[in-house]
Parts: sequence; C-alpha cells; structure tokens
Amino acid sequence: MKKYLLNAPENNVENVMDSLLAEMVLDKALRDFRKKKIQMEIDQSLEKRNKEEFFRLTSELKEIS
Repeated sequence: MKKYLLNAPENNVENVMDSLLAEMVLDKALRDFRKKKIQMEIDQSLEKRNKEEFFRLTSELKEIS
C-alpha cells in the first residue's frame, strides 16, 4: 500500500513547477498588455506629432520585445 505524504518531495517539485508556470503566464500577459498600451501611446504621439514622445515610446517598446 502506497503512502501519500503531504510534504513528499514529489509534491514539492510539482508545486514549484506549477508556480513557475503560473509566473510565466502572468509575466507574458503583463508584457502583452504593456506592449498594447505602448503601441496605443505611440499612435497618439504620432497624431500629436510629438517626436520626442514617439522616440521614447519606441525605445521602451524595443526593450520589452
């Protein structure tokens, strides 16, 4: 008969892997959200013909990508 221990090493490894996966998904979602927001701000800077803001935002977008 197998014993299932609450703090067994196998469970800890699975928990760590689940946590890492969740963190990766969250990071990607936040990065995608930030990219879309910057792209919208770039569009606004183009409409306003704000060259400095445009260059600042495109630099920021390059860093994220």
